[in-house]
Amino acid sequence: MTHPSARQVELLEGAYRYVLEHGIGELSLRPLAAAIGSSPRVLLYLFGSKEGLLRALLARARADELGLLARVDRHDLGALPDVGRAVWSWLVSVEHRALLRLWVEAYSRSLVDPDGPWGSFARSTVEDWLAVLAAAQSPAERDTPDGRAERTLVLAVLRGALLDVLATGDVERVSAGVDRYLTKIS
Repeated sequence: MTHPSARQVELLEGAYRYVLEHGIGELSLRPLAAAIGSSPRVLLYLFGSKEGLLRALLARARADELGLLARVDRHDLGALPDVGRAVWSWLVSVEHRALLRLWVEAYSRSLVDPDGPWGSFARSTVEDWLAVLAAAQSPAERDTPDGRAERTLVLAVLRGALLDVLATGDVERVSAGVDRYLTKIS
């Protein structure tokens, strides 16, 4: 695999900032190129196709997600509810809203167009998050049906709560619900 050129990295970062603000679903090359100081022809040359650019943007978004997951130090946080709270704290932070809206858009597109550039985005993110939650469980608990069910339920609660916050902006109400659930499984 070849390393991207400095120009390709620069344009990808500009395109990423653009889709964080404008969304990715109806991305049009002409307005994107104008906004980031390029041309559709250059973007197609550097990324191979619009689909190639979309894949690069999704990989960039996933890199941000994986960066979050790497920062959740499960060893210092303790049990699954503590990790759930740490993840929730990151999810409700206002500075992450644009990334999370992009994540939801890519996640849903992945479900309806699994053969397109969205590919396995949803499945991959579910696996990423479940791995973080599994690491918060004891080895004896992790590989049991109950352990798998518990981390799946925590993920479902966090994902549903995230959608609620993005739809309503009501962080206080939703956070109280998340905390109540996580307290019950403590």
